[in-house]
Amino acid sequence: MSENRPFVLTIAGLDPSGGAGILADIKTFEQHKVTGFAIATANTIQTENEFHKIEWVNINFVIRSIEVLFKSYKISAVKIGIVPSLSYLNRILSCIKLVSPSTKIVWDPVLKSTTAFNFLAIEDHSNLNQVLSKIDLITPNYIEIEQLLPGFIKDNLWIENEISTAILLKGGHNLNEVGKDQLFLKNKILDLFPTEKDCYEKHGSGCVLSSAIASNLALNQTMEAACRNAKIYIEKYLSSTSTLIGYHYV
Repeated sequence: MSENRPFVLTIAGLDPSGGAGILADIKTFEQHKVTGFAIATANTIQTENEFHKIEWVNINFVIRSIEVLFKSYKISAVKIGIVPSLSYLNRILSCIKLVSPSTKIVWDPVLKSTTAFNFLAIEDHSNLNQVLSKIDLITPNYIEIEQLLPGFIKDNLWIENEISTAILLKGGHNLNEVGKDQLFLKNKILDLFPTEKDCYEKHGSGCVLSSAIASNLALNQTMEAACRNAKIYIEKYLSSTSTLIGYHYV
């Protein structure tokens, strides 16, 4: 295999429409000129408009797949998508940290589909900080951040250093400033403003954004640069068509 491109792995669901999940991630990896690998956490029956059914992949199968890939390739970054539980996620994270501690990890915490199907319910927050400590960046929207970290915005949790993980708070549900993302790093908050005017809602936009960030991190960009450049990419994707599935191009 070519050594010119870094290796990036997506661990997420298989959406047969290609708009979300590992198919969307692989398309994004290719556009960023990184070599993409994929491990499915779930098989789904869905289109961009309707969600019908999901079957989760046994965690032991996922773990074995991770071990085999990391044994053969130096994987620079991993993007994680839908998982059925925090314990499932923690098994994945612990495995990655064991076989390759320096690999960057981005988690797109998909808690619910656009058609209101629940993937992951955070019922016990007691172990969440321990799980998050193994992740370099999470990319929740305004609805997801309140489910993951209740009071995050109101109680200034990042200022109190209670959260060590970087957080990109997506602004699609920000009613005050639609499209303005905020990147929460250890000692600062950065505003990422939209530049495209004609953006349309897309199925799987969170998958594309997080995959773009993982690609940029694999290309040795800083967390700030990775998120800023990924925002440029996702806006091009959102403005590419008026339908729920967009075009990937740079």
